[in-house]
Amino acid sequence: MALLRSLSAQRTTINLVYSRNTSTNGGTAAAAAVANGNGLRRAQALHTTNNNNNSKNNNTNANSDGYAATDSETANILSTLRQVLQKQHQQLQWQNLVLSSVVAGNAGIGGGGGGGGGFYSHSTTRSLHSAARNQQAQVAPAEIAVDDEAKQRKREALKPVEPKPAGTPQRDPLDVSFNDPLAAFKSKTTWELVRAYVVYMICSSEKLVEHNMKLMKVAKQILGQRLFTSLMKATFYGHFVAGEDQIKIIPTLERLRSFGVKPILDYSVEEDISQEEAEKREVESSVSSAGDVKDDGTMPQYHVDKSFADRRYKVSSARTYFYLNEATCERNMETFIKCLEAVSVDDAKVPRAVALGATFGTGITAIKLTALGRPQLLLQLSEVIMRTRKYMEDLVGGQGNVLTHHKTIKDLEKYYASVGDNKDVQEFLKNVTSDKEGILHLFPWSGIVDENSQLSDTFRVPDPQTGQMRRLISQIPPKEEEMFRNMIRRLNTIVKTAAELDVRIMIDAEQTYFQPAISRITLEMMRKYNKEKAIVFNTYQCYLRESFREVGTDLEQAKRQNFYFGAKLVRGAYMEQERARAQALGYSDPVNPNYEATTEMYHKTLTECLRRIKLFKDSGEDAKKIGIMVASHNEDTVRFAIEKMKEIGISPEDKVICFGQLLGMCDYITFPLGQAGYSAYKYIPYGPVEEVLPYLSRRAQENKGVLKKIQKEKRLLAAEIRRRAFRGQLFYKPKGNYVPI
Repeated sequence: MALLRSLSAQRTTINLVYSRNTSTNGGTAAAAAVANGNGLRRAQALHTTNNNNNSKNNNTNANSDGYAATDSETANILSTLRQVLQKQHQQLQWQNLVLSSVVAGNAGIGGGGGGGGGFYSHSTTRSLHSAARNQQAQVAPAEIAVDDEAKQRKREALKPVEPKPAGTPQRDPLDVSFNDPLAAFKSKTTWELVRAYVVYMICSSEKLVEHNMKLMKVAKQILGQRLFTSLMKATFYGHFVAGEDQIKIIPTLERLRSFGVKPILDYSVEEDISQEEAEKREVESSVSSAGDVKDDGTMPQYHVDKSFADRRYKVSSARTYFYLNEATCERNMETFIKCLEAVSVDDAKVPRAVALGATFGTGITAIKLTALGRPQLLLQLSEVIMRTRKYMEDLVGGQGNVLTHHKTIKDLEKYYASVGDNKDVQEFLKNVTSDKEGILHLFPWSGIVDENSQLSDTFRVPDPQTGQMRRLISQIPPKEEEMFRNMIRRLNTIVKTAAELDVRIMIDAEQTYFQPAISRITLEMMRKYNKEKAIVFNTYQCYLRESFREVGTDLEQAKRQNFYFGAKLVRGAYMEQERARAQALGYSDPVNPNYEATTEMYHKTLTECLRRIKLFKDSGEDAKKIGIMVASHNEDTVRFAIEKMKEIGISPEDKVICFGQLLGMCDYITFPLGQAGYSAYKYIPYGPVEEVLPYLSRRAQENKGVLKKIQKEKRLLAAEIRRRAFRGQLFYKPKGNYVPI
């Protein structure tokens, strides 16, 4: 009975949409007839399939036609969807007749049941035959002429490829124009394609996107928790989020893997707090209990300003953590560890039918350092790093960092000659790190990842005139020193767990006033853990003017200290905020002047990384000493990377270059790459529906800002839905035979 009520409700929904559409579209019935050539056989097949799955498909297709056509592409897709609705309307009539007879027979009703023993009554049988005749009568003669031989071959090529026998992974040729809808969406059900199209249509509406959070909250109040959750799963949540927890996302991970795509997991739960609360938390956690000390060498960008304390300001694509207390940071650490376990090959953590985990040791987890500690400590450490650079520039009389000047210990001894007999100066010189090419570090930076060292004692330099040691960081109270050690302990725990589980860690980039500290800590983690492979990856934002120099410096450090270097290259997430803050606080704008300059920076930085990989390869060294993720939704950048790989002789099998995009965005790039044998990743968010609403809001905002990409994705989605409708593949079940490299 429950199933019957469910199907009845679906029929009512479809009838509403169907009646509206048929009143305005006289030619729809003929098109539907072409698409439904084998209606009776499909109805009989449906009788033996899973009715719950059919219910889901029927509901979603019914809901997909609630938008007016605004252009020819939308008109085409709506026309196709109307045909789907007609077909499902007929199928539901058939199913309800069958189910009615079952219910009647089981209850001893209907004349032919014989106390529940009969399956069909005579009247029901007549009704079924009548319905079948009516459906067959609607089938129009075939209207598609036989194409020439070339077109016939093309149609054959578009057929779903049968999986090859186990042990022979499939590989497809790559269309670098990224215009092949079959390659883009063969991993999707038709319902998922319809849902994606509807989501992109909503994202095309500026008013809907602008007020999306308010609309979601109003919808929740009107619909109630249960219906609101169902609505979200049928739209935005279902499209952009993989599931509610690390168990429920497993089917998504396994399907991705079967189509050659690997996961980057991110538990995307965020607090939905007010601007006032965000500002209050940020100011309190960004100022030392000893006060906001500002001396002559103070750099304003590394001090909190209330106007920009809400770090979500003018940021639509990056998650933001606001410090509350140490217990919250501990919970964040535990969450990151659960992400690691979800993508690991350790099946003892999550028992599965498959012998190995969904990622086969290729999974990645993304984390943010601001989730693990007090932001004040990152601000202070960032200022120390930048003041150290200034000190070095004064010392050598030029711009640049320690590595670029190739100064030796002897050069430093000469510089401090007048105070060379000072014990503090001698101790300082003893701790300077150098190699045959010159000085690497003025300080023992390893101290920042040593849970036993003190920041206040580490960052001191001698005055060249007096020999007196000067602090480059203000005195940190013992309690805050302990907080910093706790942050480093949490990060050490996460990275150590990743190494044990054979999962990689990507430490996300954040605002420029945090980034010097984040990059320095990340590099020290690389030096500590990337001894045999790249476990830890840093993130570089190429819209920054210093990106190329920063990447080059870090590559040089990795080479000279002999550790594996991992980098994720992105365009960046904080551009508007960074520009506004720089102007307000009076320091130079850290962002490139325009989009073209950012693209040039990205390509230049990527080319330098590839050049160094080739040097390793040509010299017989391990090319995997450098691992790069091209994290971009820009297909021109992806093409550039592929062309450069071919140009300098780097193949996908070298496993040194990978590509990444967000779940629910640019599938037409990710899946063709994975299916062609390139290392391709999807950034996989997950979490309970209620708690990922801020994430969904950001995704809607981000899609509004890339309408050109949306138009292409919509066009490809429409093409694939039409192809399936006219080839009788509306109930296509994705089944891949690809193995990620």
